[in-house]
Amino acid sequence: MGSSSDWETLQHATQILAEFGVPFEARVLSAHRMPDDMFAYAEGASLRGLQAIIAGAGGAAHLPGMLAAKTVVPVLGVPVPSRHLQGVDSLHSIVMMPKGVPVATFAIGNAGAANAALFTVAMMANHDAALRERLLAWRLRQTEAARAMNRDIG
Repeated sequence: MGSSSDWETLQHATQILAEFGVPFEARVLSAHRMPDDMFAYAEGASLRGLQAIIAGAGGAAHLPGMLAAKTVVPVLGVPVPSRHLQGVDSLHSIVMMPKGVPVATFAIGNAGAANAALFTVAMMANHDAALRERLLAWRLRQTEAARAMNRDIG
């Protein structure tokens, strides 16, 4: 995350990853205040075995794009709501990457963080049968919860 204040949003990603038993790191790597640390993290990501990086940032939100510029590990960008523009500025900053430096961009806020984690799980499940089964079971629970809504309203 670009700042510790982004944790309120990005904790929703870590909760999903923990639910699926996917190991993760949660770190502050500010693109503007600690660029050398951010570059070192990105450059070492593949060698350390990372399969994806979920990068959330608010405001100018340069973190996801700068990480993507320095690694071939897939970067999933989560726009964090900002005080003045409610995260629309972050969304535009993350989604408008130049050709050749992709960042998968998710919704603003908590839903985007959770979906970035679920997307990571889905990517990993392509090569992990046990994880795939847990993801299928999770989705079935989501379906059943939605069906229960009809029973709840009569």
